Amino acid sequence: MHRQAALIVIDMQQGMRFDTLPPRNNPDAEDRLAHLLAAWRAAGQPVVLVRHISRSPASVFAPGQPGVEFQQRFLPLAHEHVVEKNVPDAFINTGLERWLHARGVQRVVIGGVSTNNSVEASARTAGNLGFDTVVVADACFTFEKTDFGGTLRSAEEVHLMALANLDGEYARVLDTETVLQILAG
Repeated sequence: MHRQAALIVIDMQQGMRFDTLPPRNNPDAEDRLAHLLAAWRAAGQPVVLVRHISRSPASVFAPGQPGVEFQQRFLPLAHEHVVEKNVPDAFINTGLERWLHARGVQRVVIGGVSTNNSVEASARTAGNLGFDTVVVADACFTFEKTDFGGTLRSAEEVHLMALANLDGEYARVLDTETVLQILAG
C-alpha cells in the first residue's frame, strides 16, 4: 500500500457472540477480519479497534459486563488505538478523525459488526469527511431485522442493502482478497 491506511475494526466484542442475538449472516466474517488484522499488523499499518460502550446499565455492552470486552483474537496491542463509542458512529465524540489526520491517514478500511448499524454509520461519516473509505463486505456481518413495512428480512438481505447504501456513494465495497492484494501492492 503506497500510503497509510488504517484498518478500523468495529465492535468485535464478546456480546456479539451471545446466543440471544437474532440469526446472522456471514459466519466466516470474524476469520476474514482476523486475517486482515494480522496482515495489517505485519505491514506496520495503523490499526483502530472500536468498541461500543452503552449508556444503558442493562445492556450487554455496559461497562463491567462481559459482553463489552473485545473478543480474544481482536484484543488490541499496546500501540494500537482503541476507540470507545456510545453511538453507532465511531467518529462521533471520539476524536477518531483527529487521530487519523494527525498520522496522515487518508484511507480507512472498515470491517466488523453490524453492517447496517455501526459499520454503515462509521463508513458514511468517513466518506463524508473525505477519507478514501473501503468497507470489506465479507469481513462484516449483521442480523435479521423486520423492515419498516413489517416484513422480516434475512440477515443477508439486511447486509446487502447496507452495502448497497454505501457502495459508490460513501465508500468502495470490496472483498478481503482484493483488500489484501491492495495492501501487498
